[in-house]
Amino acid sequence: MEAPRIIAAVTRVVRDVGIAEELAQDALVAALEQWPEAGVPDNPGAWLTATARHRAVDLVRRRENYARKLQEVGRATEFAYAAPEAADPDDIDDDLLRLVFMSCHPVLSAEARVALTLRLLGGLTTAEIARAVLAPEPTVAQRIVRAKRTLATKNVAFEVPYGPERAARLGSVLEVIYLIFNEGYAATAGDDHLRPGLCEDALRLARVLQTLMPQEPEVHGLAALLELQSSRAAARTAPDGTPVLLKDQRRTRWNRLLIRRGFTALAASQAVATGAPGPYALQAAIAACHARAHTYEETDWRQIAALYALLAARTPSPVVELNRAVAVSMAEGPEAALALVDTLTAEPALRGYHLLPSVRGDLLERLGRREEAIAEFRRAADLTKNERERDFLLSRARTSPSGD
Repeated sequence: MEAPRIIAAVTRVVRDVGIAEELAQDALVAALEQWPEAGVPDNPGAWLTATARHRAVDLVRRRENYARKLQEVGRATEFAYAAPEAADPDDIDDDLLRLVFMSCHPVLSAEARVALTLRLLGGLTTAEIARAVLAPEPTVAQRIVRAKRTLATKNVAFEVPYGPERAARLGSVLEVIYLIFNEGYAATAGDDHLRPGLCEDALRLARVLQTLMPQEPEVHGLAALLELQSSRAAARTAPDGTPVLLKDQRRTRWNRLLIRRGFTALAASQAVATGAPGPYALQAAIAACHARAHTYEETDWRQIAALYALLAARTPSPVVELNRAVAVSMAEGPEAALALVDTLTAEPALRGYHLLPSVRGDLLERLGRREEAIAEFRRAADLTKNERERDFLLSRARTSPSGD
């Protein structure tokens, strides 16, 4: 949980994300050795960060350019505890955001930027990243190693850039924040369906970006999307952690404050937009349709289907098409949607995507094709790496009228 913040703080000192990650791991080992005897500190995160930073200082002192680096470390350490006397109005004091922009530097490929930032900021494992970006695990591992090496050899600065350079990196930054949130909103692996810490980090970074880039409609669009999605968090799982489908959620548990914040951010996106809405603004508009409906039956599915059609035209993706099919099933019926889903079964990117058979199973069940639906739910259960999701899908197979 604390790893991204520790890595960000140490990167400020050593200017090398690979070394910073190693020092963060060293601090964890020190905690495992010392805490059983000394007890857990009142502020474990601060203890880990201080331990990692001290080791970073020792490392810098051992480097050849001792005098210059020691001076930089002194300034960095002092800065960590006291704000600068005069702050640039276009600057931002957020090490996590600096880490995002550093990891999204143009010297890296787009794929490497996403993989590295998910690793460092999101704390995701290589396997989780591979599933999040729909890529083979060995490929993702190579991207991360090469990205760290490239940042070190190119001496990429640990900073939030200004002007055109900031705008050039914005697309990757937004994508990374979005993927981090998605991993928290529906964890790809593990025992928990949700990882709230990732959602909170992503939402906080999106809000920070709003203050940093108020004239960027997609920044507000992403913030609106995350606010609206976060508003449903409390209703998305039962007390035992079991996932709850949208149609079964108690909407009184949706967070009205976050919904209002989402509507405000969406309005801000529309106010500064000069052309057609971008993909994040479109997804936020879809989420807003759900938020405006007081009951599941009141949902404007035709509007949602139309918005998904616009999104598919703007950013073609098999995942977007799958989501559009769900909306079409509610607007036009399951038979029309099944035809759309069947065209996606040959998509290589969805070969291991458990939501494809899950959606198909739901459509088949609604059409009365129960044996086929059960087979699809079981196939989806075999594909997911999340224990809660697997149990839920198997329960759907069992409770289907023709289930075992």
